[in-house]
Amino acid sequence: MIQREESTTFCDSSEIEGEMLEGKAMVKETDMPVKMQFQAMACASQALDVYDVSDCISIAAHIKKEFDKMYGGGWQCVVGSNFGCFFTHTQGTFIYFAMGSLNFLVFKGASS
Repeated sequence: MIQREESTTFCDSSEIEGEMLEGKAMVKETDMPVKMQFQAMACASQALDVYDVSDCISIAAHIKKEFDKMYGGGWQCVVGSNFGCFFTHTQGTFIYFAMGSLNFLVFKGASS
């Protein structure tokens, strides 16, 4: 269960375009623009091609570093098959999705 201190917008995975991810990823919750959602899932897919599925830290680091490069610093990424979290994020920067046996949480931390 994901709890956060922002309003939630749900997104159907059918809104994500691109043959590469068809049938591979399922968006569970997001408030990201569709293009950014696709980039998050593409980064996850790329990381899974490079790292073993059990190396969740390297997968998360790969996604975080890519998002820091594309959108500036402050991004956070959690990857695993079973985790809980509670966080505050910048509006329009949150996605929680599943790909294979892993769940991915990507967001930009809110300024305090």
